Amino acid sequence: MTMKKTLLALLIATTLGTAYAAPVRAVDRIVAVVNKSAITESDLQKRIKETVMELEARKVTPPAPDVLARQVLEQMITEEVQVQYATSNGVRVSDDELQQTLERLASQNKLTLEAMKAQLAKEGVTFDNFREQIRRQILLSRLKEREVESRVNVSDTEVEQVLKSEQTANRSEYRLANILVSVPERADAKQIDAQSQKAHKALAELDAGQPFAKVAAAYSDAPNGLKGGDLGWRPASSLPLDFTKLLETMQPGSHTTVIRSQQGFFIFQLQEKRSADTPLIVEQYHVRHILLRTNEAVSEADAKTRLLQIRDRIERGASFEEMAKLYSEDASNTRGGDLGWVNLGDTVPTFEQAMTSLPLNTVSQPVRSPFGWHLIKVEGKRTQDVAQDREKMMVKQQIRARKIDEAYLDWVRQLRDSAFVDDRLEEK
Repeated sequence: MTMKKTLLALLIATTLGTAYAAPVRAVDRIVAVVNKSAITESDLQKRIKETVMELEARKVTPPAPDVLARQVLEQMITEEVQVQYATSNGVRVSDDELQQTLERLASQNKLTLEAMKAQLAKEGVTFDNFREQIRRQILLSRLKEREVESRVNVSDTEVEQVLKSEQTANRSEYRLANILVSVPERADAKQIDAQSQKAHKALAELDAGQPFAKVAAAYSDAPNGLKGGDLGWRPASSLPLDFTKLLETMQPGSHTTVIRSQQGFFIFQLQEKRSADTPLIVEQYHVRHILLRTNEAVSEADAKTRLLQIRDRIERGASFEEMAKLYSEDASNTRGGDLGWVNLGDTVPTFEQAMTSLPLNTVSQPVRSPFGWHLIKVEGKRTQDVAQDREKMMVKQQIRARKIDEAYLDWVRQLRDSAFVDDRLEEK
């Protein structure tokens, strides 16, 4: 496959995935009904095509067509439930935000927006469809930030407890992958047994030598399933002690047996292992912000308009620090909105994207995050060796990542279980 032919897959991989619900056409067979919305055969086939392209770009062999269709449809159903929830709860993506994201995607792939449109057209993808796919993924990302990430906190006490535990003696980091066969929250014994059999069938394929990424794509219900199950690097100090002891007995490339958890049945693979005793150079930003929150009395439009007025005053000579003290609804207002030196990964994605793209000492346009609307100003950038703080920082990030993963899986499962779903894929 040439570089040009992989453009769509690369663009898809840059976002959280792809999703597109086309208007229902009379010639389409309905393969699923989600509450009052339908997913048609043509919707499913488009998504399967895109998924195959992404798997091939990752060098993952797609599962059998019927298995892939089932996995993709389940993912589409789960996403549709979330989109409907977002819509009913007022979560929106403006045309301006969408345009900025598209321009950033083109830039990341070293293309102009017009060149990206032309390349997508060559691959048989209309730009309007692609644009709506990206809008949908921004919406899902924002929903996750609002409903899950913004509610997850890690206290200093939690970090200190881990640092004082036996886990800190292990200086290793592990690159992991997983397969999750989920179990509904109110599953009966028959459902649990069926899911257990599914998990053990996946284990049997792994034991027979099938690639982990291929089995994950065929069996995993986790959001990363169709991406081979990759979990990235995790320090030993962020993992349960019994699990790290198990990992220490494993060789890279090997996998665990089936592990029962609250979410369902897991299988983990140890992909790589490395020492954490190396310098850690990170990019840091000295940031100030002004935050206005929305509520019953303050609409999205009101908050954004008010920030534009504040920004105009700053542009005409008012002090950002003084405006933050007067108007910001964040605890940093007493410091003039000063957040200090911020590492990448310390803030939610929408805030970080605006922060990293801002020239020094300029004020952003209003930026939406799960907390409200922000004006952001970056007063300095630097690279810093944080090796001495590495362990504390990594433990905090990984505890947060683990909490988010667990909370998100639980939240999506509950949302999915509460929806009306009529699955017609196997109907003739």
